[in-house]
Parts: sequence; C-alpha cells; structure tokens
Amino acid sequence: MNFKLISYLTARIMLIGAAMLVPPLMVSFIYHDGCHIPFLITMAVFLLLSIPGFIKPKKMHMFAKDGLMIVVLAWIAFSVVGALPFYLSREIPSYIDCLFETVSGFTTTGSSILTEIEHISKSVLFWRSFTHWIGGMGVLVFAMAIFSGREAKTTHIMRAEMPGPTLGKLASKWQFSVRILYGMYAFLTFFEFLMLLFGGMSVYDSLVHAFGTAGTGGFSVKNASIGYYQSPYIQYTITAFMLMFGINFNIYYLLLVKKFSKVRNNSELKTYFAIIITATVVIMLNIYKMSGGAELAFRRALFHVSSAVTTTGYATADFNMWPQLSKTIIFILMFVGGCAGSTGGGLKVLRVSVLVKSAFSAIRKSVSPKRVLTIKNDSRTVDEDEVYGVITYFVCYIVFMFASLIVLSLDKIDLETAITAVVTTVNNIGPGLGKMIGPAGNFHDMSVLSKIVLSIDMLAGRLELYPVLMLFMPEVWKRS
Repeated sequence: MNFKLISYLTARIMLIGAAMLVPPLMVSFIYHDGCHIPFLITMAVFLLLSIPGFIKPKKMHMFAKDGLMIVVLAWIAFSVVGALPFYLSREIPSYIDCLFETVSGFTTTGSSILTEIEHISKSVLFWRSFTHWIGGMGVLVFAMAIFSGREAKTTHIMRAEMPGPTLGKLASKWQFSVRILYGMYAFLTFFEFLMLLFGGMSVYDSLVHAFGTAGTGGFSVKNASIGYYQSPYIQYTITAFMLMFGINFNIYYLLLVKKFSKVRNNSELKTYFAIIITATVVIMLNIYKMSGGAELAFRRALFHVSSAVTTTGYATADFNMWPQLSKTIIFILMFVGGCAGSTGGGLKVLRVSVLVKSAFSAIRKSVSPKRVLTIKNDSRTVDEDEVYGVITYFVCYIVFMFASLIVLSLDKIDLETAITAVVTTVNNIGPGLGKMIGPAGNFHDMSVLSKIVLSIDMLAGRLELYPVLMLFMPEVWKRS
C-alpha cells in the first residue's frame, strides 16, 4: 500500500470538493438566504484537506488496492465534509442526520430524513440536489481526468468508482473517455433543464430536478416530489430522461459515431426495455380501476417503473396504496437496476442477465453432464472469469444485505420496513415500502444506529461493495 500516494491524490481530489461549493454559494447570494457562511466554512475545510496534495511523493506507482483505497477515502471525506452546510446552517440540527442526507445525495440514493422540504433554504436544497449530479457519474473520475495523465492511475480509480461489472474505453486514453462521458452527461442534463423550463417549471426547479434525474438520485424540492407538478408533460419528460440516464453511456457514444448496428444488437439494452415494457403493462392493468382512466394509469405505471428500475426514486403517487402485485413488481425492479455504465444503481441488467443465463446453463448441464455450454452476450462468449465475478459479487451483495438487516432488527421497526430500507439503500433507490419509509414517508424516525448502517449501505451500494469491504481486510493495510 502506497500511503503517501493515497494521501497525495485524495488530498488533490479535495480541491474538487471546494470548487463544487461555488454554485450553491452563488445561489445563496442570489436568494439572500443567509447560508453563505456555512458554504464558505465548508469550502475552507476542503481546502485545508487539500494541503497534502501539494507535496508530490517520490513513488507514484499505483496498485489496484491503492485505487480502491483512494476512492473509498475520498467518498467518505466528501460525505463527512459535505454534510457541514446542512449542520452549520442549522437546517438539519443533528449531524448524523446531515451525514445521512449527504451520503444519500452523493450516492444518488435519494433517501431522506427531512419531514418538511419546502421550508429549507434555497441554497441548501440546491446543494442537496447538486450532490446527486456530482455523484452520478463519479467525481473522482472527473478529478482524475483533470489531474492525472497516467493510464494506470486512472484505470484503477475508474474501475473502483464506475458502476457496472465491466469497464470499457470510448477512446484510446482514459482521460479522453472520461471527457466524452462527462460531455454527454452535461449535455443530457442541460437538455432536460431546457425541456422542464419549457414545461412551465421555474429556472431553479428545472435545474434541481435535472440534477436529480441525471444522477438518478430523486431529491426533489417539493414535499410531494414530482406529484406536486400536476402536468403530464413534466411527468413524461422526467420519465423519458430517467430512462435515458439508466442506459449505458457507451450506447450514446455508439450513436454519435453512427455504429447503429451495435446499438440495435445490444442485448442489455433490449433486456432493459423489455423489463420496463412488461412491468409497465402489468402494473397499468393492475391499477387501472383505481386510477380513473387508462392514460393516468399508464403514466403512473410508466413513471414508477422507470423510477424504480433506474433507481431514481421520484414519485407521482404513493405506490404503497397500490395492489400487492404492483408493489411486488416495484420491489423486484429495485434489485434489477439500470444498465452497466449508467448512473443507475442496483445489480445492473447485465449482471441479472448473466446470473439468469448461468442458472439455466447449470440446469441444462445437470441434465446433460457431457454437454459443453457457453453463455453469450451480444454474440460474444462470456468467459468463466466474468461469470465467476458476477456470481461472487451477487454472493457478497446478498451477505452484505443480510448483515445489515440483522443490525436493523435491533431497531423497533417492522420486517417490511427493515427489509426494504436495506434494499432501497444498498441499491441506491430512495423510498422503500411501508408507511414509514414509503414515497410519503422518510427515514427521520429511525435510530442513530440504523441511520449509520444505512449510510454505510448507501456508500457500499454506490461503490459496488468491494472498496468498502476492502477496509475490513488486514492484508490491504500492509505496505508491500
């Protein structure tokens, strides 16, 4: 473990944290809400933490475990320091609650402890939503694109932070790939902002909801979330962009370079839309009688299916009031998540596809033991190491959730709330099931222990478990 390199790069990343506070600081001055001092203090803390980044170590070689350590330490630092504007402004009195809200923002989960959102200062709510946009694509990837030109460094950090079971380049160098990704990310965000503005939203509301959609996070500035806007246009627009941000960004690059056949033949994309269409049709039929019309039933079904599968967490209705079949489908979609290489959470469609194919392959193998079977994806044979990696990740995923559930069982909450609290935080979704943490509820009344455990769950889910689990391995802390 190269501790000096870890300290150096982690400290340099803190400069990005200080820069990210400039937009909410400007919002504070624009609206004169008096929260500029907390943002300035937080900016100063980030700058103090960046001081070791000006002392370059002699040994700059990075191993995979160094990259993992940089990612997890930087995310923890961003969460701990990023909570200060909430705490110093006294908008959220408890620091644990501030930390929960900040981790939920950066990990694009969208779970909240706030019981009353609309009374919070404009700049603080802006920071709350802006954390979604920062965390959606990964601030460390952005930082490495600026600070590092070394291929090995960038690769290890991208592997630790980018969501999904695979990592592929868009260009010959990772720096160029990252710039292409962030360019597309920023363009889609700005395009959604314009579309919402055209639909009658204010500039402020359009911007914060574009941030929440782009990061598939789900923080809204309204107590009723998107249900506040009784506008089919706004709801369909946000639905469309949730689905777009749940797609692998490599697909957009393929469209840009006119490789349309690869897009048409992408099996993950086909599976993604097949799941959405099937779930939407079933839920629409299931809630038709209680919705007062086919169009409203379709709109609500499509919106909540899109919100669940992309792990955004926005809501237009309280799906806790829906029939059990619809709630069960929403619960299953929480596990599936978006595509690999998207800003969505969950297991990812690609992993689910490989798991299902490997299960059927094992069943066929038991019937014909001598038969040679392969798993294919996009006409490409998935090698055994990839299948093993997906199965290993799934095992860690299940064990991690069971461990979290055992700790939450110490809290005085019912089993449905405990299970869905773990599922919704590990998968970075936001609302769960049940009255307490459903679309109309929040996590405010949970104990301090539960909030800390769920904050760890959100962080582990966003970083896809391994960087967080690595902290508990003794061999990682050895210098050699």
